[in-house]
Amino acid sequence: GLSSRCYCLPCAMADLPIFATCTAPINMAVIKYWGKVDETLIIPCNSSISVTLSQDTMCSTTTAAACKTFTEDKLWLDGKEEPFTDRMRRCLEKLREFAEDVQDRDGGKIPKEVVRTWKIHICSVNNFPTAAGLASSASGFACLVKAVATLLNVDEKKHDLTTIARLGSGSACRSLYGGFVKWVAGHDAETSRAVQVAPQSHWPDLGVLILIASDTRKQVSSTAGMQTTVQTSTLFIHRV
Repeated sequence: GLSSRCYCLPCAMADLPIFATCTAPINMAVIKYWGKVDETLIIPCNSSISVTLSQDTMCSTTTAAACKTFTEDKLWLDGKEEPFTDRMRRCLEKLREFAEDVQDRDGGKIPKEVVRTWKIHICSVNNFPTAAGLASSASGFACLVKAVATLLNVDEKKHDLTTIARLGSGSACRSLYGGFVKWVAGHDAETSRAVQVAPQSHWPDLGVLILIASDTRKQVSSTAGMQTTVQTSTLFIHRV
């Protein structure tokens, strides 16, 4: 099942914030995707398979909070406020669309029409270097989507969170499952999704050795690298 773990479920408390906190793992591709056929929906040129790493060593932790006094969506990453990106907005828009009634502290219900108007503050921390090639965007967006989905009481039986996490970072869809995970390339927003192909128990003694040579942000983002490859490489067509 989902390898993201939620610790706090929402409980509306007058004018105080309600919140949900979750952790999510990174994943490492064993068959990597490279290049997109749709940059907005983040639909890849090829399917990919990854292995999800244990959260005991490396993970993202994200808290999503809502309050009547919040006037705009905000994000803090590793203790520093960061601008809200278009990808984050697309994730929140989809999650708000699927929001359901939320129970308040007195056992009553806050109607979904109100829940969908909530402004959300998000605080995320990685216990490993961010944007340094260690899949922080995968764990980060998986964690963001899971935490906000819990906050807004999104019905995960009806709505596949992997298709929403994909809108933030393609590989994030794979971090919502443990074990070995396939990101099915698909052809549209609904068919491009992640599925577990084997549980962790399939290869229980598998280990991954990670050596951090630098903890600085990489000079070329994965998105920029993929775009350059697709646009300039004469060998790319043979890869996909």
